[in-house]
Amino acid sequence: MLRLSGERIGNYEIIGLLGEGGMAVVYRARQVNVQRDVAFKVIESRLANSPDSIKRFEREAHTIANLNHPHILKLFDFGHYEGLVYLVMELQPGGSLAQWLRNEGALPPE
Repeated sequence: MLRLSGERIGNYEIIGLLGEGGMAVVYRARQVNVQRDVAFKVIESRLANSPDSIKRFEREAHTIANLNHPHILKLFDFGHYEGLVYLVMELQPGGSLAQWLRNEGALPPE
């Protein structure tokens, strides 16, 4: 797993780990130029050299960028930095979606 806490990646200061999945690791970060906290998602290092994995990650970024719904976090940025592939999203405090669903139940369709 990538260990980026305390690092600066472009315009982002990585604060700490939020979670990890099969394809990516998500950190809390600070977007320095606008002074806001964000979710910084970076493709897992073991997949960073796989063109198929990078394309899938890029498709995810393009899909999220084209969605507009109150229950979907907004995409702020997507890019490459010194071998890292990342996307930057709105930070939703209060834990993961899985935790929220366990505590609150399913969201109503709108």
